[in-house]
Amino acid sequence: MYHVIADVLDAAEVSAAVETLGGARFVDGRVTAGWSARLVKNNLQVPSQGDRTIAELRDTITTKIMGNQVFHLAVRPKALTPLILSRYEPGMAYGTHIDDAYMHDMRTDVSFTLFLSDPATYDGGELVIETTGGEEDIRLPAGSLVAYPSTTLHRVAPVTRGARLAAVGWARSLIRDGAKRELLFDLDTARNALFVREGKTAELDLLSKTSANLLRMWVED
Repeated sequence: MYHVIADVLDAAEVSAAVETLGGARFVDGRVTAGWSARLVKNNLQVPSQGDRTIAELRDTITTKIMGNQVFHLAVRPKALTPLILSRYEPGMAYGTHIDDAYMHDMRTDVSFTLFLSDPATYDGGELVIETTGGEEDIRLPAGSLVAYPSTTLHRVAPVTRGARLAAVGWARSLIRDGAKRELLFDLDTARNALFVREGKTAELDLLSKTSANLLRMWVED
């Protein structure tokens, strides 16, 4: 299951990110790809050791992602990897691949892409996720994010016009099993909606008890 989360960054934050990346130095993206993915990766990215402005941008985006309520419920993040700030120009793409299971001394459970370019400014560049129901093409407004299990094959379709900017990263989840994360997400979404509609009730207390006790059973801290 994947989750689309709108407005992780607001318009001003997107504009500031795009402006910062407009003056950034980009290098061949294959430097961070595994031995297999390196064969199909063709993009650009900001070096991991950038200047202070780039470091501040990474910190800002990371803080916004970690502070997003929907991301928290869907992913249950314990930690994020350092963000990759990527750029795809016409002719660039990232062929079918699976993300590495272990990065930056942590297991990767959930992958995510935060789109930074206005979709009207470029063509192509869809994130294509392979699911049991077929392929899902995802191309989101600037500031929106998609999170999906790192266990899935996926690719980035060729960009044919303009430039696609994005922040990409991975999360170590407190809940390793994706099916369990989905159950908790549905349960807490229903619990929150019930609270908004009816306030604190006996039924809400039962749902809260169930959610808390499932977390106690499943969390890997």
